[in-house]
Amino acid sequence: MSVDSVFRTRSLGVAAEGLPDQYADGKAAKVWQLYIGDTQSRTQEYKTWVVSLLREHGVKRVLDVACGTGIDSIMLVEEGFNMVSVDASDKMLKYALKARWDRRKEPAFDQWVIEEANWLTLTEDVQKPGGGFDAVICLGNSFAHLPDFKGDQSDHKLALLNIASMVRPGGVLIIDHRNYDYILETGKAPQGKNIYYKSDLTQDITTSVLWVNSKPHMITLDYTIQVPQEDSQKAPELSKFRLSYYPHKLEQFKGLLNEAFNGKLEHSVYGDFQTYVPGHSKAPCYFIHVCKKTT
Repeated sequence: MSVDSVFRTRSLGVAAEGLPDQYADGKAAKVWQLYIGDTQSRTQEYKTWVVSLLREHGVKRVLDVACGTGIDSIMLVEEGFNMVSVDASDKMLKYALKARWDRRKEPAFDQWVIEEANWLTLTEDVQKPGGGFDAVICLGNSFAHLPDFKGDQSDHKLALLNIASMVRPGGVLIIDHRNYDYILETGKAPQGKNIYYKSDLTQDITTSVLWVNSKPHMITLDYTIQVPQEDSQKAPELSKFRLSYYPHKLEQFKGLLNEAFNGKLEHSVYGDFQTYVPGHSKAPCYFIHVCKKTT
């Protein structure tokens, strides 16, 4: 993730165990935190959908494997869930740690567990309670950050296998990705609101696709936002940053999830929180997969 010119190429930072950390730049993490806002900036539709789904499945213990600055985890701690939150980026985690410290006198926040962990070594990095967590979440298009350096998706398969192993029998995994089918077909993201963030910062997003050997290898989103300065009399600061993603297509990702659960799952797909019906649903911005591990 770069906060320099969008035309400048920079090497990605490296988090624990070699997983690329696009938020390794501390300034970049800060700008991203401003962009996504806080728990009060989450769309009510998103909050209602996630909390209702978790309660519908009787969830108490939740593992957030892509907690970032802690936005989703804070929301769920406030809703009474027992949270374990992990991320590979220490620069992002410091915001979650600060939030826990600031609210440490609240029992729910005092019990909130925050650790640095990597999807490729998740079973070693996270202590699994009993048979597993009631729910594991990986939201905000987070999984697409994992690149495919080897070109065979072996890292994707290992990461999803590790994530699925954290779900107890009868528990659920909620994981999402952008509608890369639409982006690859049209060269732009679907029109519509961002279902996760309700940012009031002026923004512009440019989408580009990198093809390698006639296959889509990476999708890059260049963000330009106006960040207000502490002195309200000064003009907003123009900030630019870049996020790169591996473009998982819907059917391909469904296959990866089926393999991760060894076929033992009940799999539902939602498009922007609505049941997705291919050919009948409007092109959603995000696909959300709900995988219930069967016994």
